[in-house]
Amino acid sequence: MSRVKRGVNKNKRRKNILAQTKGYRFDRKSKERVAKEAIHHAGVYAFRHRRAKKRDFRNLWTLRINAATRPLGFSYSKFIGALKKSKIALDRKSLAALAKDYPGTFERLTKQLKG
Repeated sequence: MSRVKRGVNKNKRRKNILAQTKGYRFDRKSKERVAKEAIHHAGVYAFRHRRAKKRDFRNLWTLRINAATRPLGFSYSKFIGALKKSKIALDRKSLAALAKDYPGTFERLTKQLKG
């Protein structure tokens, strides 16, 4: 039986791992074992933070809506409650965009809910 040499595959895998850790500090960029671990951790953090980003944005939208409704005599919870009662189906993202970019329109919407 002929002999199987795996040097090419091994080097290719090593090169790929080290390419992924380009820009990392210390041994994490140059030593295969440490680099492999760094890639694994980076993947875990990336997955977790993609989820956290959604949470952070929802918090930001809530903050923006609350900040815009306070001067108009509403609190955030009362505003959302009034929206649901009057069956206005705007999500928090678009409400926050209205509050930030088009305050006049947002004010008209709030007045409509009050009256």
